Amino acid sequence: MRDRNRGVIRPLSLRGAGRGSAAAAIGLSAALVAGGAQAQDSGAEDEVVLGTLTIEDSTADVNPNAQPGVPYKARTSGDLRRVKPLAETPQTIQVLTEQQLEEQGATDLRDVLDNVPGITVGTGENGNAFGDRYIIRGHEARSDVFVDGLRDPGMTTRETFAVDQIEITKGPSSSFAGRGSTGGAVNSITKKASTDYQFTRVDAGIGTDDYYRVTLDANVPLTDTLAVRANLLYGYEEVPNRNFSDRERYGAAVSAAFKPSDVFELVVDYYHLTAEDTPDLGGYVPRPTGTGPSDATVYGPWDDVPNYTQSGDFLESDVDTVTGRIYITPFDGFQIVNSTRYGETSNGYVLTGLRGGAYDPDTDTFAPVTLSTHQGNQEVEYFVNQFNVIGQFSTGSVMHNLIVGTEYSNLQVANGTYDLTENGATNCLVSGRGGTRPGYCITDENRNVLFGDDQIHNLVQRDIVRGDVDSNWQVETLSVYAMDTVDFTDWLSVHGGIRMDAFSYSNVVDSRGTVTAYTYSDTLWNGHAGVGIKPMEEVYVYFNYGTAKNINGGESDLGGNCGYGGICVDDGTGIGDGSPESSESFELGVKADLFDDRFMLTAAAFQITKGDVFESAGDGYSAGGSLNTGENRVRGLEFGLVGNITPKLLAQAALTVMESEVTESNDPDKIGRRLSNFANTQFSGQVRYQATDALAFGGTATYKGALYTGQPDDAASFDDTLGIYTYRVPDYWTFDAFVSFDFNQNFGARVNVTNVTDEDYYLAGYRSGHFLYKGDERRATLTLTGKF
Repeated sequence: MRDRNRGVIRPLSLRGAGRGSAAAAIGLSAALVAGGAQAQDSGAEDEVVLGTLTIEDSTADVNPNAQPGVPYKARTSGDLRRVKPLAETPQTIQVLTEQQLEEQGATDLRDVLDNVPGITVGTGENGNAFGDRYIIRGHEARSDVFVDGLRDPGMTTRETFAVDQIEITKGPSSSFAGRGSTGGAVNSITKKASTDYQFTRVDAGIGTDDYYRVTLDANVPLTDTLAVRANLLYGYEEVPNRNFSDRERYGAAVSAAFKPSDVFELVVDYYHLTAEDTPDLGGYVPRPTGTGPSDATVYGPWDDVPNYTQSGDFLESDVDTVTGRIYITPFDGFQIVNSTRYGETSNGYVLTGLRGGAYDPDTDTFAPVTLSTHQGNQEVEYFVNQFNVIGQFSTGSVMHNLIVGTEYSNLQVANGTYDLTENGATNCLVSGRGGTRPGYCITDENRNVLFGDDQIHNLVQRDIVRGDVDSNWQVETLSVYAMDTVDFTDWLSVHGGIRMDAFSYSNVVDSRGTVTAYTYSDTLWNGHAGVGIKPMEEVYVYFNYGTAKNINGGESDLGGNCGYGGICVDDGTGIGDGSPESSESFELGVKADLFDDRFMLTAAAFQITKGDVFESAGDGYSAGGSLNTGENRVRGLEFGLVGNITPKLLAQAALTVMESEVTESNDPDKIGRRLSNFANTQFSGQVRYQATDALAFGGTATYKGALYTGQPDDAASFDDTLGIYTYRVPDYWTFDAFVSFDFNQNFGARVNVTNVTDEDYYLAGYRSGHFLYKGDERRATLTLTGKF
């Protein structure tokens, strides 16, 4: 079936034909296909034979992993090591396709993943404002982000303009990912050049709050063996109803493919993104009050927070990567793939947050709300090479899908600070870890705002100078792995894999003038194993066991902050004296791929246990802690569907219901408490209805349950006197909608409205409640599309 939301894509067989005859033939082919595609094999291409000229319906999605004719459904993973179709992969993997992302209206990866059940957005130490931070199934995943199967290190802003699909793997994945990936991993599959098609697509959008976005996607075969593809981006938007806060993006992704034969292919990609934001850290939530559990009062977020962003605040990120891939296919069923990437990222921020005043029940007042500063910079340089041999072969009646691979990576991160001078007139005294000092209050004790927007925007008047590096972090890793999926019969298979990661770690930390070098080496062993059964052709039932390990000091942006994934040492011990944090997962699931693979239902029950957890001492800002004393557990159910419910109705939906618990700790009071930044229930559903050949409409509904703030992999903040969790981020529903119309084969328009009900909601909170990331208010955009 012709996908009306893709451009006119001309195969090589048409480039010699005249424009008139080619257009007529494509139109005839599309008309014939539209009438009968639902009854046909989705894997076949439709043809119209005119004399000796064969013309294929070429307007299908050029994503090689897509399910033909089902725009929301991916058939395969973009990671070649996932050798089976997703319907026969023994793990929960949710895939978001390019068309889904367009119709959601989300462009930054953080916004996309906030709509995915099982994932919450986090803040972290100092707001962790370098960029995206995710928590999957209750566990930290900010270092478990990949692009085309290669780790994407550092904290940075990530965009979707050059993405074919985003894959979220849930549950430990260290056989594939290496260290980390306790809760899962995120893998973005990028757009590649191809000699098979020629097309150009331009999207230009305008909207409320000065929204502008222009993208170009063009694939041009230069010869029968050489093609280039370019994706370009410019975007700008103000944050709805938050004066002075905005976001700007410049992006370019260029891919070249050289394929002189069926045996050999070389693909080289260059990617660049500049992100320049003036961020808004949102609101705050006051600490509960009372004398005990019987009279405890819990407060919600302050709803009417003025925008307190200061002149000069910024969050900037630059990313440059070059990737080369060689594919060698000496014969059917056997492939050698070598991937090499070199990348650099530069990130920096100076932001303003709030310190919310505590409530005094004796006077029925709140302490004044004051401004705080959060800042840091980071330079990342990395090199990675991954070599895979993928083979399909039989031993007697048994079929093997074997992967053997090696990976080398060298990741280097320099973290630093800015030297700040505050020139604005102070108007109150504030207290903190450094004692009492003059500060900036924006309210009185009754929460009355003291200044107008322009005055608040210029209160602090900072001079900003780049300061010294306070952490030089480096991890060098050599990995070897092997995996096999063995099909004994058409209905019975077993799968397993093992991975060894030998790493060398170094981190030179300057903590307030005291320089300490932390170095150690270790070897990690991880694996997975399970069984799959097909009681009928459309149904796949599986059981999977997997492991993962996290190293001490593995989070690159945190230096000696033990409480947030930085270095942890106990009295009299070194950084390498403890064991790595270890996780294991059990998952029992079923997948039913129905209606000629056009509609899939999934369900899974899972448990993740993370042991040997490093726990911080005190406030978590130092390296002091206890090694391997903590343990936590997450249990849950996940249900999903994706595909064509009817020939005109397309949907993807997922529901997760989970519970978490700290089961061991060096602090006995934490045992039995829920994990921080963890929502028990989450739901997201996206639908699309093709009303006519030209008109389609649909929308997205998202629900996220309440969560409580705290340090990663730790119990949520708790008030022992009151017997309640301290800082609550409320649950919320949001709704998005779109309408698209194709004027003809070449031109179309789409209207998106995000947060239709203008819900006031919050994504995440800092552990002390000092700021809550605020979700965007309602926005409407119009995007015009030209396809040539």
